[in-house]
Parts: sequence; C-alpha cells; structure tokens
Amino acid sequence: MATEFLQQAINFMEAHILEDIGYVDAAKAVGMSGYSFHRVFSFTVGMTANEYIRSRRLSLAGQELREGGISVLDAALKYGYESPESFTKAFAKFHGSTPRQAKGKGAALRLFDPLVIKITIGGGSMLEYRIEHRESMRFVVVKRAFDNETLLDARGRGIPEFWAECTEKGLIEPMKDLCPAGGRDLYGICGPMRASETGFFYGIGVLDSGSMDEGEYDLWETEPADYAVFKCKGPDGECIGEAWDRFFKEFCPQTGYTQTDQPDFELYYEQGEPGVFCELWVPVRKG
Repeated sequence: MATEFLQQAINFMEAHILEDIGYVDAAKAVGMSGYSFHRVFSFTVGMTANEYIRSRRLSLAGQELREGGISVLDAALKYGYESPESFTKAFAKFHGSTPRQAKGKGAALRLFDPLVIKITIGGGSMLEYRIEHRESMRFVVVKRAFDNETLLDARGRGIPEFWAECTEKGLIEPMKDLCPAGGRDLYGICGPMRASETGFFYGIGVLDSGSMDEGEYDLWETEPADYAVFKCKGPDGECIGEAWDRFFKEFCPQTGYTQTDQPDFELYYEQGEPGVFCELWVPVRKG
C-alpha cells in the first residue's frame, strides 16, 4: 500500500471521527478489502485502525472535558459510547484519570495527535526474497475462522493456540501421512472470508494427493498467483511477524508490489534449511 493511500485512509478517519465508522469503512474509502487494509495498517502503523480511532476520540474527549463545555454524559454519547459507565472505563484506561477528574483543575491527560505519514531515510539492510508463480493449488486442511481486529496480526495468540490444539487432538499427523515420503511439508494458509469483511480463515494442512478421507478435514483451493517468498529465520514463530513487518515497510515501497486478496501461506518444509523456521509466501501484483 503506497504511503499516499495510507494517508488518505487516515484523512478519512479524521474527517469522520465522530461518526460510527471502523476500519472496514476506511478500507472502502481507499478501495481496499477490510482484510488487506487491516493487515497493512496494523503492520505499518503499529496499531489497528480501530485502536487509532478509539485513541483519537478519547484524546479529543479529554480536551473538551478539560475546557468545561460538555457534560460527561454528552461526551460519552458524542464520542461513540453507549453509556457513561463504558465511557468512564475507557477514558480512565487511556488517560489515567476519570472524565469527572478531567473537568477539574490539575488532572493529567494524554494527547494523541493525528497520524501523518512521512518518508524517512532508512534501510541499508539486506532483505532476501524471490518471486515465484504457482498455478492453482489444492490443500487438505483443518481450518478455523478468526476475527481480523483481534487475531489477524502475528502478535495475536489465536493462531499459535490453534496449532497447539490441532497437535494435541492428533489432527496433523494423519494429514502428513496422506503425502508421499519426502514431501510431507506443512502449510499454514490464511485467507479472507468472501462473505465477511471482518474475518478470515486460517488452515493447517498439506497439498492434496487425492487420498483425502472424510472427517474433520476440508479442501482449500487457491487460484493461480505470483508470490513474494521470504525465508523466516529464527527459533520460533516470532520471525513470521518480523517478515510481515519488513514486507509492508521495506519490500512493498521499494519494489512496487502490493499484496492481493488471495490466500497467503507459511510453508514448513519436512526437510528444511538449517536456521529457517519456515517460508512466508505472499500473493502479490505490481502496482
């Protein structure tokens, strides 16, 4: 996502900050799906768009209460809260003081200014990647639906817990047994729900060898796509989040590629390269 589109999304949120909007509305304003926009914004800015909106509203509410021209009840309603109680709870968590304290003298409040996207000089480090094309692929998977807002980024615990659950239930080894010896690579596949802007599916599986049994498994087929491929180096899954961060902050701005709405996946080789936790495959297009 180019910096100008990210700034356009921020400008949209600022212009409609007192309206009932969320990241899906900001995504539509710049012509993106909620799934892709959530990822881009979160990794580039370091917070979700919904968190940004909440922080801006609470900052503005603090300023208005300090000026004394509004009641706590009116402030709660104006800044999107259904009750003074929910507003007070959120306000106190953000500012460290209650709305009533903010109306008095000497209350400590926090400012959260609008974001401005700037171009900075950086880089100087190596980022290894390759571009590969894959025709349609068919996977045998066990999959689960997740919510974009709380679980999409790599810092969430939902997906690692899903892996642990599938391992404990013995769901992974039977899938690997469907594959020929030497080709029992595992895939962690992530893609948007076509009927929802606020959720996505994550699946753990293997390439379909045509011997799928009915039961707890699903079939997942991808469309032909070009992929940017990155080696995630490290002892655990933290390196996946680092790869995503560099994809958005370094790879996309420098190469002109953008992520598409096709599923991306992590590839865990049965016989992997030493020091490489997995490969991250991100579907991309130029421009």
